[in-house]
Amino acid sequence: MTLRLAQVGVVHANGRRALAAVDLEVAAGARVALIGPSGAGKTTLLRVAAASLRPTDGRAGVLGDDPWSLDARALKALRARIGFVHQAPPIPPRQRVVTAVLAGRLGQWSLAHALRSWVAPVDAAGARDALARVGLAERVFERCDQLSGGQLQRVAVARTLYQAPRLLLADEPVSALDATTADTVLRELVAYSESAGATFVASLHAVDLALRWFPRIVGVRDGAVMFDLPATQVTPERLAALYAGEVAADPQRPVESLPHATLPLGSA
Repeated sequence: MTLRLAQVGVVHANGRRALAAVDLEVAAGARVALIGPSGAGKTTLLRVAAASLRPTDGRAGVLGDDPWSLDARALKALRARIGFVHQAPPIPPRQRVVTAVLAGRLGQWSLAHALRSWVAPVDAAGARDALARVGLAERVFERCDQLSGGQLQRVAVARTLYQAPRLLLADEPVSALDATTADTVLRELVAYSESAGATFVASLHAVDLALRWFPRIVGVRDGAVMFDLPATQVTPERLAALYAGEVAADPQRPVESLPHATLPLGSA
């Protein structure tokens, strides 16, 4: 089992409970989409899965280990096997694209190897190949501050592909992309997970993309799992209950912009 959360709860420093008694198991090679309204706890759940946030309650097993029982060296090795695509990629603006992509393997390299790559990229061809999968091969030697937000998001995806993780996590990985590019990027992430046998868990705001690319859908609301179903069983009625109140919370947002509002009946 790649990921096993048992009664996991998280309370942030400000006292707000982000997760409450979450049980979730994800087998090796599975693809799972997390959906739900803003603030539901999806990002917190992914951080627990990434071994970057220790649960307040319960237990989390990641890639066969309890991250919080490991020493610092073993924990670093575990995290090197986990790729994480952030919604807002933490990429220094003055860094070159090639360096940003190669940083995907920093956790697997010695300090000397990493320093050599900082001075002169040790695998520019590998970085270019990863960038080609997201349509940015020609930008390999440019500076990151010369790219748009959407292009930076694709650089972050390329970095994770170059890392070649066993567990691939993504927090709204296509939120800054147009519909066509979003579909292309998800296609590449899915292709990687299938070819490598890697587990892929992503949070997505666009329900249509979740249903198109993920056979299993987990609905999260108020820090709890509301449903965990095959994509074919995620009905408009279930989605309406999951996102209930989101229009009221933002009266300026039209109903048709909600993730479930444009979902055709019987969509899978």
